[in-house]
Amino acid sequence: MSEPHLSGKGSDAPGGRPDSPGARPLGRRHLLGAAGGALLVGGAAGALATRALDGGADGDAEEGVLAADLSRSYPLRGEHQAGIVTPAQDYLFTAAFDVTATDIEALRDLMSRWCVAAEQMCAGELVGGEPLENPHAPPRDTGEAWGYPPSSLTLTFGVGPSLFVDAAGSDRFGLAAKATPVLRAGMPRFGNEALRAESSDGDMMIQACADDAQVAIHAIRALARIGFGTAAMRWTRAGYGRTSSTSAAQETPRNLFGFKDGTANPRAEDTDVLAEHLWVAPEDEGGDWLAGGTYMALRTIRMHLETWDRESLQAQEAVIGRDKRWGAPLSVPAPAQTADEFAEPDFHASEGGRPLIADDAHIRVVAPEHNEGARMLRRGYNYTDGADGLGKLDGGLFFVACMRDPRTGFYPVLERMTQSDALTEYLQHVASGLFAILPGIGSADTMIGQKLLA
Repeated sequence: MSEPHLSGKGSDAPGGRPDSPGARPLGRRHLLGAAGGALLVGGAAGALATRALDGGADGDAEEGVLAADLSRSYPLRGEHQAGIVTPAQDYLFTAAFDVTATDIEALRDLMSRWCVAAEQMCAGELVGGEPLENPHAPPRDTGEAWGYPPSSLTLTFGVGPSLFVDAAGSDRFGLAAKATPVLRAGMPRFGNEALRAESSDGDMMIQACADDAQVAIHAIRALARIGFGTAAMRWTRAGYGRTSSTSAAQETPRNLFGFKDGTANPRAEDTDVLAEHLWVAPEDEGGDWLAGGTYMALRTIRMHLETWDRESLQAQEAVIGRDKRWGAPLSVPAPAQTADEFAEPDFHASEGGRPLIADDAHIRVVAPEHNEGARMLRRGYNYTDGADGLGKLDGGLFFVACMRDPRTGFYPVLERMTQSDALTEYLQHVASGLFAILPGIGSADTMIGQKLLA
C-alpha cells in the first residue's frame, strides 16, 4: 500500500521540498497524511483522514510496508492517459466542468493551455515557469505546491455527453456526429438512487491523483484558474484511502465498512484482460477518436455507517461474503493468512444445506461469472463530508470504474446489485457521472483530445 513519506532533507527548488521523500518502513502507530485534517474546497468539507500502517519484523505479511517515494513522477504523454492503470495513489481530487464558451476555437485553446500546464505539473514544475517574474501581476502559479515534489501526480481528462449535445438537443460545438451511442444515451437510472444534479454529470472531468493531497488539489485549482471564462467548475470530490489496487505490487486496501475492497480487481499487469475489458479499440464505436481511451463511471455512494456499525461481525461478513480480518471468501475454512484473500470463492460450498456464501452476498452478486464475464477496473476512494445535521457521518465511497463499454461492463452489474445485493441496504447513491476518457496524448499533440477536436 502506497503512503506519503515526509522525512528527510531536500532543496527548496520547485522540484524539491524541504522534506523530500525517501522510502522507509512505517509503523501502524506512525500517523501519516500529506495534507491531514479537514480539507475545504468549493465550500464542501472533505476530511482527509491520516492513516497508519503495520511495521515491524515479525514476518506478518501486512507489515514492513514502504512509504511512497514522493519524487516519483509519471509522464503526461503516452498511449493511454495516466491515472487509470497507474498504481493507485493515496489521494484523489476530481472536478467536473461546464463549458461556458460557445465557440469551438475557445475550447481548443483551453485544451491546449491545459495540456501545457498539466505536463508541467506532472513533472513537478510550476505552472508557467518562474511565478514571481513580474511583481505587478498575479503569479502564474498559485504557489501552494511550490517546492513540493511531483508526488506521483497524474491528471486524467474526460468528456461527458453534454459536451456533444445539450439538454435541448443542440449541437454545441459541431461534435454531435462524433458522440458514441454510449454518450448519446447517457447513464441510465438505477434503483436506490437519490441523485443530486449539482453533484452529477458535467461537460468535462479532470481526475487528479497523487500521494500528497495538496499536490492533487493544486493541480485542479491551477487548471480551473486557466479555464476561467471558458469552463466553470460544476462539482468537486476529494477522496482519501484508495479502495482498490491497480498494481499487483499493492496491498488490497479497506473501505469505510472495514473490509478489504477490490480483491478481484484487474491489475495493470493483466494486459490481456485490460485489452478485452478496459481499452476502447479502433474497431469500436468512436474508435476513430476514442481508441486507446476508455469510459469512466463515477458514483458517489453514501454509506450508512452507523447502521452498519450496529451489525454483528457474522452479519457483516455474510453481507460481503468475505472474512473481515483476512479478506478471504467465506468458502475458505479458518483463514489465517493474507494469501487466503486471493482464494477463488467456491459459490457451491455449503454447510447444513445453506451456501457458505449467501445468495445475496456482495461478492456473489457482482462476480464476473454471474454477470456474463463482465469486468471493470475499479479506482475508487473513501470520502467524508462532515456530519449530516442528524449526528451521522456523511461519508462513503467515491466509486470510480473504467470499462471498454459500460453497456456490457458496468450497467448490468449495477442493475443486478441494486436488485439483489444485501449490501444495498447500507448504501445510497447520491451522485453520478459518465465520461469518455480520452486516449493518451501523443508526442506531437498540441492539445488534450486532439483527435476529437482537431
